Amino acid sequence: MGQASNLAINLSLMGKLPYDPVKDFSPITLIAVSPNLLVVHPSLPVVAVRDLVALARSKPGAINYASAGNGSPGHLAAEYFKKVAKIDMIHIPYKGATPALTDVIAGQASLYFTSPIAAQPYVKAGRLRQIAVTSAQRFPPLPDVPTVAEAGYPQFDMTSWWGLLAPAGVSREIVARLHADAVKVLNTPDMKERLASQGAMVTTNTPAEFARYIGTEIANWSRIVKESGARLE
Repeated sequence: MGQASNLAINLSLMGKLPYDPVKDFSPITLIAVSPNLLVVHPSLPVVAVRDLVALARSKPGAINYASAGNGSPGHLAAEYFKKVAKIDMIHIPYKGATPALTDVIAGQASLYFTSPIAAQPYVKAGRLRQIAVTSAQRFPPLPDVPTVAEAGYPQFDMTSWWGLLAPAGVSREIVARLHADAVKVLNTPDMKERLASQGAMVTTNTPAEFARYIGTEIANWSRIVKESGARLE
């Protein structure tokens, strides 16, 4: 189990695939997904995505955003948002999520696409304002937070995801057994609650569906990387 969406991002940033994630592995099932949360410093006069877009359009290049580093999920989320919203913002890359979040809280950067769980203590304390989640549907742990898509950008859908893979060449019988056992465990109330506490929603699919999902994710991230011009540090 691992943050497989980062694999898709890294492969896209490299510009070539050293191996085929589908042919060189046996996909078992998607495990869980988690959106990013768009937060802003309270000094920024916006309470919704439409406010942010209007402000950015009125002051091109005046708003900056933090990320955990070049090519990080937050960087690509912001670049994708810039693309669909047709706005210009300045990127401030940090060496990790903690310093990025710290500087947004301090007002050194205006906004950040971050982990919903990591941001909540600061949102509750009034030190950050949460604007939207990046998933296509609302995030159950934060039901009152709208999606970016709801602001008029239906194509915007970016989530981190985790999946289960086995080595290539595993028999169909073993893949089927691993899939059945994994889905059974993942859909127990205890497992759903544990993952929800970490900001993730249990999401399973069939091995064939997961193989197609991986291919689609790599294609999507490759497009976003190419359009953004992002490069690994």
